[in-house]
Amino acid sequence: MSRTRTRTALLAALALVGGATGTAMAAAPSDVGAAAVPCTVDYKVQNQWDTGFTASVTVTNHSAAKNAWSLKWSYAGNQQITSAWNAKVSQSGAAVTAANEGYNGTLATGSSVSFGFNGTYSGTNAVPATFTLDGVTCDVDDGGGGPTDPPDPDPTARVDNPYSGAKVYVNPEWSAKAAAEPGGSRISDQPTGVWLDRIAAINGVNGGMGLRDHLDEALEQKGADELVVQLVIYNLPGRDCAALASNGELGPTEIGRYKTEYIDPIAAILADPKYADLRIVTTVEIDSLPNLVTNTGSRPTATPQCDVMKANGNYVKGVGYALGKLGDVPNVYNYVDAGHHGWIGWDDNFGASANTFKEAATAEGATVNDVHGFITNTANYSALKEENFTINDAVNGTSVRQSKWVDWNRYVDELSFAQAFRSQLVSVGFDAGIGMLIDTSRNGWGGSARPTGPGALTSVDTYVDGGRYDRRIHVGNWCNQSGAGLGERPQAAPAAGIDAYVWMKPPGESDGASREIPNDEGKGFDRMCDPTYTGNARNNFNMSGALPDAPLSGHWFSAQFRQLMANAYPPLS
Repeated sequence: MSRTRTRTALLAALALVGGATGTAMAAAPSDVGAAAVPCTVDYKVQNQWDTGFTASVTVTNHSAAKNAWSLKWSYAGNQQITSAWNAKVSQSGAAVTAANEGYNGTLATGSSVSFGFNGTYSGTNAVPATFTLDGVTCDVDDGGGGPTDPPDPDPTARVDNPYSGAKVYVNPEWSAKAAAEPGGSRISDQPTGVWLDRIAAINGVNGGMGLRDHLDEALEQKGADELVVQLVIYNLPGRDCAALASNGELGPTEIGRYKTEYIDPIAAILADPKYADLRIVTTVEIDSLPNLVTNTGSRPTATPQCDVMKANGNYVKGVGYALGKLGDVPNVYNYVDAGHHGWIGWDDNFGASANTFKEAATAEGATVNDVHGFITNTANYSALKEENFTINDAVNGTSVRQSKWVDWNRYVDELSFAQAFRSQLVSVGFDAGIGMLIDTSRNGWGGSARPTGPGALTSVDTYVDGGRYDRRIHVGNWCNQSGAGLGERPQAAPAAGIDAYVWMKPPGESDGASREIPNDEGKGFDRMCDPTYTGNARNNFNMSGALPDAPLSGHWFSAQFRQLMANAYPPLS
């Protein structure tokens, strides 16, 4: 069941959650020809919070073909559009005009075009009653009950934001480890992701809980409420071609095993009608597709392993297969891993990454409708918001982009990157209603080292380094970072375009061993986890910044957990 095909039936649920949230559904009457209806408009409020909202608009042309178009409407309230995608949107008072971009001006007879936008409001947020396309009034059917009374929802359909109005599953295995640490009970009731990082994890490793065990426990936690279960799908062939610490069990060519021994069994369990009332969020294959953009070819960051995976196509095939199979389960919400701002925020990575994600989302029978959204910063440390400097600042005429830390990146923090990348993804063909998740499990950067204001204006480097919350030595450092803290607690719909802040990486689980440790999990030793390592091209040959005495990736790291609590921001009470 695709997200697009079911979205109309979901709007009543959104109206109840968002107050004035609604839809104006446009439909040609069944007893007249298309010529009697010059155009139809479908305006949907996809997501709404206290002061803002996200909406999508689909225009269908029933008259003569157009080479350019302009849609107009007026708001009855004080709505203000703040950003838009797939259309040039301007506003004067209550009047709004949306005109085509250069690439979507052609609108043939019977064809449609969609665009979306973010806006602010206070009070009510009623859907506009009238729309005109090139001066001609379009047909709008509000469902018979006005713009805030859309049709009844389909109980089997996906909701727009699975986190809205829902509890989130607390993994009892992680919770017990957290609670056993001094002060850990302060956060042991927080929801975290369940990592399926090898075939054996499906049934449980070393007597631990398997997938069905977690889903059964989730039903107990659910009760009469809605509940989200967060799963990390993480076992591609040749997994993580640029980081040895998280190498996996499957070789580069074992795409067949990935499909039949890993994805198929997971999909079969998730499709069990017993679990139909759970909202199952999957984070699909972290650290995979961005590697095909940044760590291949002639780039100094390229690795032979990543070149192999790009050449054989098994990352693209694997992700496509996973999206298609898991997307067939009606209560599964697929979120594809999208790296983080310190990885793909540069000009030469940004658009190329979105194109690669589109390629994977349309491989092996998958479609973009199998993607409910994307997740950034998974298991990473990028600060959510840098408040002491912006990308537009300059010091003595030198742009912040030229500082050593920013290094010409377009973004300085994860929230601005996630919101911008969402627009980029929509522009290449993903649904205008996709939502973003941001992993905030380890990006708080609090404690005594947290700056209280901007850095000195001596130079652009002193300005940025003195004010940045992210205290890593280099934005490319990723393994068990010294000084990191817990970030924002998990919450639904915290900002425009963001479905939730999540703790997908369970705090206290190691990123990788600080020395070589023989194991049967397929995990290698990556020098980026060694605190004595002086770096490589991916971190501009800086020190790794890793904590000492770390265990294998995924294993409990008590010292790191205690550090994360001590440096939490917001602080723990």
